[in-house]
Amino acid sequence: MPANSEEYARPATPPDTSNLSEVRGASRECTACHLYKRATQTVFGEGPKNAPIMLVGEQPGDYEDVAGKPFVGPAGKIMDRALEEAGIDRSHVYVTNAVKHFKWEPRGKRRIHKKPNSREIAACRPWLEAEIRLVKPQLVVCLGSTAGQVFFGPSFRVTRERGKLLSSKLASKVVATVHPSSLLRQPDEESRKREYKRFVVDLRTAVKASSEI
Repeated sequence: MPANSEEYARPATPPDTSNLSEVRGASRECTACHLYKRATQTVFGEGPKNAPIMLVGEQPGDYEDVAGKPFVGPAGKIMDRALEEAGIDRSHVYVTNAVKHFKWEPRGKRRIHKKPNSREIAACRPWLEAEIRLVKPQLVVCLGSTAGQVFFGPSFRVTRERGKLLSSKLASKVVATVHPSSLLRQPDEESRKREYKRFVVDLRTAVKASSEI
């Protein structure tokens, strides 16, 4: 038996139900990968069940891990502003992440985001699939490479496909763009403004695509 078998002892098994609240509740007990051990809590998706647009990011960050809600930290604030400029009411969209637990490493007193690996992403995939099945969004927006690779495989690159209307087995209509946290990492103010404008343009593409469905 592998040394780490206990960490993956309980596979992710979303309940077979049409009740999103029941699935959310079940996700709190998931131990399909080791990330639950160091996270404060599961951070499930949030938004109306029949939302026309679903936004999928990578994983919760430090703020989200504490609050138990997706996209409430600095990147979430940027996303909210960009959604508004693109003509999208956040209260009308469903927001979630490919991975539901915060993966981090210590740096002094801070908890720094660490990119989830393929096994962790695969372990959490059934929860995302359940969200898509129940919400039935007309369009999915992938925020960043991790989300994009969940929908299109490991060779997917946001830099090549951003802003295009795509299709995958998980969702028939998908638009990919950068994760809003990447805007925070731009080296200077000019770069931040330029990349923010590109982000808003991608979101407007999503609005146009969803309205044409």
